Amino acid sequence: MPNVVLLFPGQGSQAPGMGKDLAARYPAAREVFEAANAALGVPLSLLAFEGPADELTLTHNAQPALLTHGAAAWAAVRDAIGAMVVAAAGHSLGEFTAYHASDALPFAEAVRLVRRRGELMLEAGRKRPGAMAAVLGTLARPIEDICHEASEDAGVVVPANYNCPGQIVISGESMGVDRAMELVKLAGGKAKKLNVSGAFHSPLMEFAVAGLSSALDLAHLADARFPIYANVNAQPVNDAALARRLLLEQLTSPVQWTRAIESIALRHPRALFVEMGPGTVLKGLVKKIVPDATVLSCGTGAEVDALLAEVNA
Repeated sequence: MPNVVLLFPGQGSQAPGMGKDLAARYPAAREVFEAANAALGVPLSLLAFEGPADELTLTHNAQPALLTHGAAAWAAVRDAIGAMVVAAAGHSLGEFTAYHASDALPFAEAVRLVRRRGELMLEAGRKRPGAMAAVLGTLARPIEDICHEASEDAGVVVPANYNCPGQIVISGESMGVDRAMELVKLAGGKAKKLNVSGAFHSPLMEFAVAGLSSALDLAHLADARFPIYANVNAQPVNDAALARRLLLEQLTSPVQWTRAIESIALRHPRALFVEMGPGTVLKGLVKKIVPDATVLSCGTGAEVDALLAEVNA
């Protein structure tokens, strides 16, 4: 039986239709979507299944929708693969889904918590508007140096996501991001603005910290059943108090995705990575970080069938 590592996507993976056939095919998955509707008091499942895309993309909708889809996929396969899971990681918002999957956070609380996180991040983005950009390619100088120079020239900008070799996201004040994009081009890379409602994983999210801290304090967070590799430091976490602190720090700190996947692959060399939720963003990143890794997507009914066939073979 293979060791399984669960991966949960973050914002950007959402799309209308997400989870629809999964919920139609697996009663356990359908129950999760129904539980989300009940916990939030809004028809979240309808928004996930039908859209519209611009409403689903709003951060306070995208976050609970992604968590719900990840939790629904997990509910559909849990009985079959639960005993094989040795670790999990989630990209930004996905880290909350990972804690839910590890029995550290009850579902109703998890979905309300990330709804609140989304509202706070949206609010922070309005109070202190900013931008994010994807930086692609090999640069002639470190991205940290580029951000430092751009911050001194034009406005605060920092690395926000270390996604994989050749793909980093930067975040900060709009003029700082624009200046960093110019410097990236001079250093031989490409830069592309992202369609986001705020400068996530940067000091501009400071406005959301107090609110998220209160929401996390109220959540019944238990120790995780299997280690969750934290975005902030790429280290395995089981302890509830540490998890709470790192989930808060994550708001204003960069996502160390590359290091987290490297750490997991080193500790579990032949593990099967399973991306739980919509799309294949994380699958693509893992293959760039650890080219010989085996990664399966698990977000649709057909993908669940394929995963179950694989582990039962």
